Amino acid sequence: MPEKKSEAFSKPDTLLLTLVLILVTTGLLVLFSASEYNGRVRFHDSAYYFKKQLFATALGLGVMYIVSSINYNFFIRLAPAAYLLSMVLSTAVLLVGQEINGSRRWLSFGPLSFQPSEFAKVAVILFLTWQIERTQKKTGSFWFLCRTMLSLLPIVGLVGSNNLSTAIIILGIGVILVFVSSPGYIQFIGPACAGVGFIAVFLAAESYRLERLAIWRNPEKFEKGFQTIQGLYAIGSGGLFGRGFGNGLQKLGFVPEAQNDMIFSIICEEFGLVGSISLIIVFGLLLWRLCVISMHARTLTGALVAAGIMGHLAIQVILNIAVVTNTIPNTGITLPFFSYGGTSVVFLLGEIGLALNVSRQKKFG
Repeated sequence: MPEKKSEAFSKPDTLLLTLVLILVTTGLLVLFSASEYNGRVRFHDSAYYFKKQLFATALGLGVMYIVSSINYNFFIRLAPAAYLLSMVLSTAVLLVGQEINGSRRWLSFGPLSFQPSEFAKVAVILFLTWQIERTQKKTGSFWFLCRTMLSLLPIVGLVGSNNLSTAIIILGIGVILVFVSSPGYIQFIGPACAGVGFIAVFLAAESYRLERLAIWRNPEKFEKGFQTIQGLYAIGSGGLFGRGFGNGLQKLGFVPEAQNDMIFSIICEEFGLVGSISLIIVFGLLLWRLCVISMHARTLTGALVAAGIMGHLAIQVILNIAVVTNTIPNTGITLPFFSYGGTSVVFLLGEIGLALNVSRQKKFG
């Protein structure tokens, strides 16, 4: 009997791994199609972005394997140090960060660049899990809710000063983890109202944020609405089954940086409504599997880790698709496993490694 139990604990979630590999493989193919034109024009190499993303993906898969082999409690013990490091790195970005396309979000280390905000997402999941685990008997109190969310303000302020979209994701992760760990609902009403008020004041504090709202409502009246309009053209021209892989037209200089935030519009154009809905279903299955892993985790710690990863992916997928379809104002959020970005894919696959490790320690009976 003990041998059977040990064998069960050592087996990772095969379905989760399969879904991730499907997304990673499809993401690389779509990225190649979306970035081919920009790579050829800018770097005289149609596979420029693809090769860099392929390297990052290979590195990320290695990280995923290593992380999945290490007990997740080891990373929880490092959570306070990781959280402090994320604040140090985010401060460094403000002081000596590299500016790309008008945004200062990267730290350069020779030929390599690193985006600390991606590390901050993982650090927040681990830190909040560590914090909630230490006070799990008091998770129903209003003070617990306030203290937990206040502990996020330093990193949210540092990241949000130049990357509002990631700050929103970090806050969302915090809300989800607190909600999952709390037995009640009433204590969320006050903070929710305060949060809405804070967002309203935050948007009104800077004129360019109000301008984004105006562009969202009437993109055709603003020069900066060009990207949104072209993205909608791409979605509409895809029809039911799309133009076919590699045959999209909007990526040929019409949709700016098609391989980044707007890559979902290229998916719609080349694979149509059927292809885009199929992708959403795969993402939905991935989130469902993470939810199952969270519910069957042996400990509260494992459940929170899996729930935090699920929340991160859910927020990012929903917001990206909502932005591309002009359902919400543009926030510059990438589509997980598809948009170009080496730091993003490495840390995403690292998070999946954590989830796989949690799945190895299921609750039985």
